[in-house]
Amino acid sequence: MDEQRYLHLADDAFKAIERAFEAVDPDLAEATLAGDVLTIAYRDGSRCIVNTQRPTRQIWLAARSRGWHFDYDEKNDRWVDDRGAGVELMSLVAQVTRETVGVELPL
Repeated sequence: MDEQRYLHLADDAFKAIERAFEAVDPDLAEATLAGDVLTIAYRDGSRCIVNTQRPTRQIWLAARSRGWHFDYDEKNDRWVDDRGAGVELMSLVAQVTRETVGVELPL
């Protein structure tokens, strides 16, 4: 995948996550985009960091002292973990948020 396509797909993913947090009470969780890094801050002080990795054409996510790397799956139009476990980016963001603050995200 060329860099322009990668950047477009990553930007779309970041925007979808940001939109999902628009209806969430900012006292519970808040998503902030700065450059290539999307930070989700939860009320308990924990964070979920989503960022681009341009050299590998991946999106990385860090939460709960753990990290995941996601490749774009063209066939299924989604970001999936590079370890083949079937973890999908949007589902993971929704799961972390649900388990941290009890909020269901429309992702």
